[in-house]
Order: sequence, then structure tokens, then C-alpha cells
Amino acid sequence: MRAQVLVVDDDAAFRSSLCRELSSSGYRVSEAADGAQLKERLAASEPEVVLMDLRLAAEDGLSLLEHVRSHASSEVIVLTGHGSVQSAIRALKMGAADYLLKPCDLDELELAMERALETRRLKERNVILERGLSRPRVEMIGRSKAFLEMMAEIDRAAQSLSNVLIVGESGTGKELVARRLHQASPTRDKPLVVVDCASLSDELMHSELFGHEKGAFTGAVERKHGLFEVADGGTLCLDEVGEVTPRVQAKLLRVLEAGTFRRMGGTQEIQVHVRVLSATNRRLENAVKSGTFREDLYYRLVTLQIRVPPLRERREDIPLLVEHFLARAARGSERPPTLDAEATRALCAHDWPGNIRELIGVIERLVTFHGATSICASDVASMLQGAPAPAAAPEQELTLAEMERRQIEAVMRKCNGHRAEAARILGLAERTLYRKLQALRYRDR
Repeated sequence: MRAQVLVVDDDAAFRSSLCRELSSSGYRVSEAADGAQLKERLAASEPEVVLMDLRLAAEDGLSLLEHVRSHASSEVIVLTGHGSVQSAIRALKMGAADYLLKPCDLDELELAMERALETRRLKERNVILERGLSRPRVEMIGRSKAFLEMMAEIDRAAQSLSNVLIVGESGTGKELVARRLHQASPTRDKPLVVVDCASLSDELMHSELFGHEKGAFTGAVERKHGLFEVADGGTLCLDEVGEVTPRVQAKLLRVLEAGTFRRMGGTQEIQVHVRVLSATNRRLENAVKSGTFREDLYYRLVTLQIRVPPLRERREDIPLLVEHFLARAARGSERPPTLDAEATRALCAHDWPGNIRELIGVIERLVTFHGATSICASDVASMLQGAPAPAAAPEQELTLAEMERRQIEAVMRKCNGHRAEAARILGLAERTLYRKLQALRYRDR
């Protein structure tokens, strides 16, 4: 389907003829005979292009042009049989895309409409790219066999433009893998959009992915472009795709199969070309067997699969990662603190159930609480999960729950109750920290 066009003219014969010609060319056409009908049509459904006469009985066409430009994102092409240089200049200064004299050649009109539509597409793309949905390049660090094998798989998969399922434990860096895939792909100059599926409700996920039309529901005061539109020509990453509800799964399947979707409350089929990267810490094949994840969607997502190894499988990378995160945590200091050999060995020996996210949290806590110049093995031991409090007598040894409570409260005090900053230092997802604070009945002090 071609663009939606509104023809505004008080000459019924001309209006009817033009609507018929445009409809036969594939445009979706509506019409208005005066300013009141024009405003009514705009309120009901915003067209991509408005073709408007400057003289509508007693009404001032320039005032109506101003109304269209202030109430809609439609491109306006002025059609008039009473043209003058002055009126053309005024119309163009007020935002009209073009100015044509009646009667005009249909080919000339269609060419003007295509130019206006291209201008509209460029404006929309600029707006949505200015939201900052693509982030700068992120460095990936390692030299272990498991890491190098994963990087080789990423580089091979990047060139295919096929959908990729990225699997791995929580905290292993699946989103970084998705960013590397996009940055190494032929569409690296196109948008990369990351969606956290676990943090969005069903309704919000639907609106975020597919957008909505003005008036689609209470509070929808303007058209919202979905993230599939934002990512058109580029890459969409569905982080924690295993959390997507059955309703959204059905819509995702349609986009992957047909390349089209409709905004919420809309009737127009929107076509997109998007590469989908999915990340999950769940075994989706088990979810398929249990009936919580669609089998047909699973096979669409898993054209290629990349496994991100846990940190315990790449222990020789830990010293490199520690050095990198120490420098980052101590940014602004003249010199980052150093770890002695025993401290480094203790970090390498740990199993890291929280993977790199846990490592980052431990390093930042070490720098915060022990990192004046150097960090020793006892400092590391006090930070690692399950380590006893070094100064406590046996009968006074703290439980893991008590150690966790004290650590969380200390970091929350240090951050003046700022939950996002505390979660970053502790190496936790913000919603995980929120649940722990609720369980502890923590109140800002």
C-alpha cells in the first residue's frame, strides 16, 4: 500500500477526479471540502501527505496550512488555480513541501508527492536516531581459548545478516556480543536498538516494539514509532527474549515471517527490514517443550546460535579483566590501585556465579573500600561470596545473609540512597537490588 493522502478542495468535480486518479495509482485517499472537514480528518487519522487548495470558499488557505503544520507531521503540497509569486513564497516559508498550479500533470504531482514523502521519512529517521538508541563501541577483552573461539563465531555470524540467538548465563556479557555482531556487520552504520524484555509489561512491550497511533488508547496523545521502525535497515536486540509473553511472541513471529506489522490502533501495514539478535539465559528448547515459548518463533530466532562462556571457563582472562575494571573504577585518580599476586590468584580461583557482572561489582567495592594504593588477598577474601568476616571470633561469625545486608546498607549509605548507582557498584541488576531492599525492609537513612 502506498501513502495515505488527504485531498482538500472545495471544487467537488476536481476533488473527485483527483481522488479517483490517486486511488487507481495505489494511494489511500480521503477528502475534505472545507476547513472543518480538514480538521476532522486530521483528528481521526494523520495522513502522510495533504494536497490542499489555498482558496476554500471564504476560508484562508494559509491559515489552514498553518493548522496542518502545527497539529500534524503531514507534508503539505499546495494546489491552486490562483497562484502568485507572493502566495507561493508565503506557503513555502510556512512549511509547504511544494507549490503546484492547477491543472497539474498527474506525473508531476506524483513526483512532488514522492519528494515530500522522502523528506518526511528523513525527518522521522532523524528524530528517532536522536533518541540515542545506538551506543558507542564497547571493547571486549580476553585471550583464552573459549573467548577467542567465541570471537571467531561472532565475526563469521556478523557477515551473514541472519538472525542470531545468543545464549549464556546471567552476567556473561550477551548484550556486548550483540553489539559486536552489529558493529562487525555490513549494516553497522544503521541503528542498533536494544530492548530489555524482562523489564517491560505485556502492554508496554507491545507499544515499544510496534508503536501506536494517536488515540489508540487513553494517553496516546500522538503517534509513537515502534522500535522495529527505529531499527529499520539495522539491528534489533531482544535481551532476555525468553520473558516475552505469548501475545507478543505471535506479533514477533509475524514480523519475522512477513516483514510487516501494524501499529497499535492502526490499519496500515508497515514494512521493515530488521536483523533480530536475541539473548537469553534460559534454555528456550525447554520452554518450547513446556509450551511457554512458540516453537515456530524459536526456529526463526535460532538461525545461528552463539554461546557466551561463563567466566569460570575463561579464568586466564580474569587478570586482564581485573586490570581493565580497576582502571575504570579508579577513573579520575592519578593512579589506579594494584593487586598483589595472592589477591590476583584468589580472584582467579573464584567460580564467579554472577560472571563478569559480579567481577565488576567486586572490583568496584575493592576500590571503594580498600583501594588507596594496593589491594591484598585478605581484602579480596572479604568481598567474595561466602568469605567469613576476618576479625570475628567463631561464635560471632556472620551469616551470609547478614554479610549481604551489611554490604548493601553500606553501599546504599555511600550512594546516599541512589539505587541505580548502588546496583552498579554491587554488580546487581537494579530490580534485583530493589527486591533485596524490600526483603531487608531497608529505609533510607
